[in-house]
Amino acid sequence: MKTINAEGMHFKDLNDLIKEFVRSGEDIINIKNVNGQRYIADNLSGKTKINIEGTPGNDMAAFMDGLAIEVFGNGQDAIGNTMNDGNIIIHGHAGDVIGYGMRGGSMYIKDNVGYRVGIHMKEFKDKIPVLVIGGNTGDFFGEYMAGGCMIVLNLNNEKDIVGDYCGTGMHGGVIYLRGDIENYKLGKEVIKEKINDNDYATIQKYTENFAKYFNYDINKILSHDFIKLHPAGKRPYGKMYT
Repeated sequence: MKTINAEGMHFKDLNDLIKEFVRSGEDIINIKNVNGQRYIADNLSGKTKINIEGTPGNDMAAFMDGLAIEVFGNGQDAIGNTMNDGNIIIHGHAGDVIGYGMRGGSMYIKDNVGYRVGIHMKEFKDKIPVLVIGGNTGDFFGEYMAGGCMIVLNLNNEKDIVGDYCGTGMHGGVIYLRGDIENYKLGKEVIKEKINDNDYATIQKYTENFAKYFNYDINKILSHDFIKLHPAGKRPYGKMYT
């Protein structure tokens, strides 16, 4: 186990040190006093667990392949950008464009996220990316989504679970919402329906992880109704160019 004090450290110096420890086979890296340093764990592979105290900067875990990261604080934008594998746990809020192009691994965020979360998320061979959000989301959630699974739990019971234009251009994957959503908030490419037993099993599987990470009562979460959003077709704009 290694411990890094990131106070006042330039992001390049911090990342060089992280890479050195990961490539040498360290099982746990504790990073304290993180304050906006960018690109943490980008393009790294392995089984190292990284614990972060503070607020990491943009593009944390971009292109990451297999590590585990737990953030005891908030996260900024573009976390998990094109992530291939691994697990991310954030004990707070996260910013915009979370999980952009994500094609594997999982991400659990305790509170709210910003705009354009999960855009271009896709499945890659046997990899199915998963994003579970405890709070609410901004506009364009799941925009152009091509695969994977996203779950929004709305644990604060806000009126607006997601922002406007949810699922615009969606052509793969599935979104589950704890609660209902007004139809005008949905992209025209999205179908809304009740969940079935298979859907419930999927929700239960990932929500159990969420409850364990953040100390919630799983039975209380699952006692509320969920809805399912999925695409109407694989080529939402196919006729525009014919």
